[in-house]
Amino acid sequence: MKKLLYIMAVGVMIVASSCQDLLDTDNLYNKNLDSFYRTPTDINEAMNGVYNALFVNGPHSNEHIAANLLSDVMLGGGGPDDVSAKNVDQFQDPSEDTYRDLWVETYNGVSRANAIIEAVTDGDFSAYFDTADEAVVFKNNTLGEAYFMRGFLMYRAARFFGGMPLIATSESDRKAPRASLSDTWAFIASDFKTAAETLPRISAEAAPLKDYGHANVWVAKSYIARAYLYYTGYMTNVEGQATDVLPLPEGGSISKAEVVTHIEDVIENSGFRLASDFRNLWPYSYVNESARTYNPEATDPVLPWAENPDGEDPAVPLAWVGQDGPNSTLGTGNYEVMFALRYGLGNWDFDGGTGQKYNNRVPLFFGIRDHSLVPFGQGWGWGTIHTGFYEQWSNDDPRKEGSVLNLNSKDPNMGLSGWNIGKGDHNTGLVNKKYTTLQHDGPKGVKGMFFYLFDMSHGDPMQLWAAQDFYYLRFADVLLMHSELTETADGMNQVRERAGLEPISYSLAALKAERLHELAFEGLRWFDLVRWGDVQTSNNFYSNQITVNNSGVDAPYQVSYRSETKGLVPIPESEIRLSNGVYEQNPGW
Repeated sequence: MKKLLYIMAVGVMIVASSCQDLLDTDNLYNKNLDSFYRTPTDINEAMNGVYNALFVNGPHSNEHIAANLLSDVMLGGGGPDDVSAKNVDQFQDPSEDTYRDLWVETYNGVSRANAIIEAVTDGDFSAYFDTADEAVVFKNNTLGEAYFMRGFLMYRAARFFGGMPLIATSESDRKAPRASLSDTWAFIASDFKTAAETLPRISAEAAPLKDYGHANVWVAKSYIARAYLYYTGYMTNVEGQATDVLPLPEGGSISKAEVVTHIEDVIENSGFRLASDFRNLWPYSYVNESARTYNPEATDPVLPWAENPDGEDPAVPLAWVGQDGPNSTLGTGNYEVMFALRYGLGNWDFDGGTGQKYNNRVPLFFGIRDHSLVPFGQGWGWGTIHTGFYEQWSNDDPRKEGSVLNLNSKDPNMGLSGWNIGKGDHNTGLVNKKYTTLQHDGPKGVKGMFFYLFDMSHGDPMQLWAAQDFYYLRFADVLLMHSELTETADGMNQVRERAGLEPISYSLAALKAERLHELAFEGLRWFDLVRWGDVQTSNNFYSNQITVNNSGVDAPYQVSYRSETKGLVPIPESEIRLSNGVYEQNPGW
């Protein structure tokens, strides 16, 4: 079973911050920058440190939480004290350092990636392998991964903050000013391009289980497309500087034709593919099997809907593909998820008391407020779903019921008969089903599904038992990007066919609707709105006034997006002060 990944990175952080030994002797007990990065084991430990930077402590620095609250399909929610979630939803800055952890972890990871790149570029590791070819594969894979992760960390931050300081080497000026948008995205594009040219071409199924969650050549190629679509869209539709190329440093660029070639290579040669049923991507499709394993005396499923969701004869129950890739030991094998943030069972004591960040807090924050139901459990009630979005979604699309938990139905087939409105704010009775708390009975009582799967034995269970991975990239998105880039319906219709929907002709409006429904609540909608320029038009749900329930009282609600922010969040004020005014705050903040 999967345990917490990358925990060795804690030691790497100590290494990275250690001082040179003042004594004229070898340090036999602690690694430092002089003695480290010499062996493949050193390099692999250091790479864990790069991935460790994906984990952030502050909830609003969590990409999945922040992007969903900023989007038009989720509201702030929570209780009366959850002012920060409400402010983010209304495009107000809850505090001066709301997103600081995202900024800090970006440069922690960049620094570690730089150290690896510099050590491995000129390093000779042949003594550690049986053949010269094996040493070359190790070197190329390491460099490709380091370049990709450096680019990815900058990509993650740039979509929120805009132009970023560029720290390209371990000797770079740490007080560098923020680069322009074009220079920032050129840096990102160059790293993705280098990774795509360097990483070995290994099919999805051939990758060993131990490497799942790490970047690969297909992920690098897909992120070239993501960077291209975001940058060209943002510059054209927000900055008003129309462009159809993704810049590279020193004046080069990546064209749309080159991006399409990369995407088609992924589609044709990666070995990734769509899961047979969209609903099998999400852990609720496993909750019945898990409950029976730990409570074999039970005769009734805790989620009857999942036993025969389409009313077929004979019944075809949902069956989770798992979240450990094609060779997953849990589930049927996941060929669709290409890149994920690998969560495990956190511990309050990890990293000086910040260890909850290693646990997926999205199900906790977005779970049903003040209701401990089975199998959908309790959470803080953030991120309630906009009724306008839900109502425009056709009931003929099985992804609607596969993505949204309609509490108002009080459907016993969903375990909802005990729910009542009046708990929490911005309550619409609609909760996302993809990332929410799951629980069932067992030897230790009603506990989280992952609590039982991973044999959890420490900490506050409700706040630490969600070990569900966050899917950064699914093959479905690759197909949708191909349709958007080529303006053809092939990829889009493959996604629709999987959902049992009829094929349609391509149009940008149809592509937008397909992305909205396929990728709902996965942290992508906000960035789509921004890059299309729809965030500042009426082509969104912000301006739709709806009725919400605030702790038992009905009230009108709508969001007022502030176009002066240009789809960016504020630079942390503490970082501006540390820069002695070198960093300029984003517009509107």
